[in-house]
Amino acid sequence: MPIDLKTKIIDKILTSINPINKSIDDVWIKEVNQRKNEIESGNVSLVDGDEVFKKISQRLNS
Repeated sequence: MPIDLKTKIIDKILTSINPINKSIDDVWIKEVNQRKNEIESGNVSLVDGDEVFKKISQRLNS
């Protein structure tokens, strides 16, 4: 069976188990676009993931 057909079948099974909630998707799309705009405008700055985990580790070990 071709992989694209397999993925369509899996997607249908997962959707039947956990149906898509359009209102939640719309809220997440709005949030993503807001965060994207904040990053592009320079209103927020990104922090490297390794740095975040280093700070968490330091706090937990204090």
